[in-house]
Amino acid sequence: MAYSKMVKPETTDLLPLEVLRTEQLAPHWVRVTLGGGEIQKFQPMGHDQWFRLFIPVAGEAGLERVPAKAHKLFGYLKFLRIPDGERPVMRNYTVRAHRPATADRGAEIDIDFVLHGSAAEGTAGPASRWAETCKPGDRVLIIDEGLTFNPERGTDRVVLVGDETALPAIASICASLPESASGAVIIEVPSEEDALLFSHPADVSVEWIVRPASSAPGILAVSALRELRLPDAPFHAYAAGEQALASGVRKHLVGERGVDKNTVSFCGYWKIGAASPTSKSARENASEQVQ
Repeated sequence: MAYSKMVKPETTDLLPLEVLRTEQLAPHWVRVTLGGGEIQKFQPMGHDQWFRLFIPVAGEAGLERVPAKAHKLFGYLKFLRIPDGERPVMRNYTVRAHRPATADRGAEIDIDFVLHGSAAEGTAGPASRWAETCKPGDRVLIIDEGLTFNPERGTDRVVLVGDETALPAIASICASLPESASGAVIIEVPSEEDALLFSHPADVSVEWIVRPASSAPGILAVSALRELRLPDAPFHAYAAGEQALASGVRKHLVGERGVDKNTVSFCGYWKIGAASPTSKSARENASEQVQ
């Protein structure tokens, strides 16, 4: 049976939110909690729900110019016409956790950011720099994009593989699985400090692999998968992170171990040597934003 590659949300409205607080989880991890604005319109779907995040790089005026359909072709072309110096940075992130509104507070969304480089030293990318330096009240925009992990492919048995950039998604997937679920998780991280523990069903094993600096991302995770005893019954496989890791997992499972391709969800978050597009002004303003 063929399943849809993505599970789309009910709406893809452009939602204004604001930073409520931040928390340093580990040397290379920061959690940013968003709320306020139009958070009540956000519909949580669990699993690896992801969204487009628009971050101001030179003041918040540019947020007012982001078109409603900036994640679609024509809307994105309009987005690119925002002058360099005003155009926000657009990145994709996963909902690490969603908490509904209570009598005491509004709904909240947690986003876990991997920190690359240093904001103070001017070596961080725009999203990493923003996560490291943002303050309560700072404004952003998001557009919900739904799920890559399609629950219709199965939630009873899973094999989840990723690098540190996929850790929030894998942790959120595990939080959405039934307690009776079984399977295995393989996560490759650059250091032991980056191995953020998370809750998971008792019969889902978690293997952490610390990647040495000399190793390209994904190689060790795919090697560990080759040694893994797969579930005896049909299962849902999920791979995310560096592009070669995601495609390598799928190739191994489908091409070498005969897993049905329709039960494999995969997504390349990034590619070695290919940075996400950044405006000239965002790079030039890097040092100014951390003064």
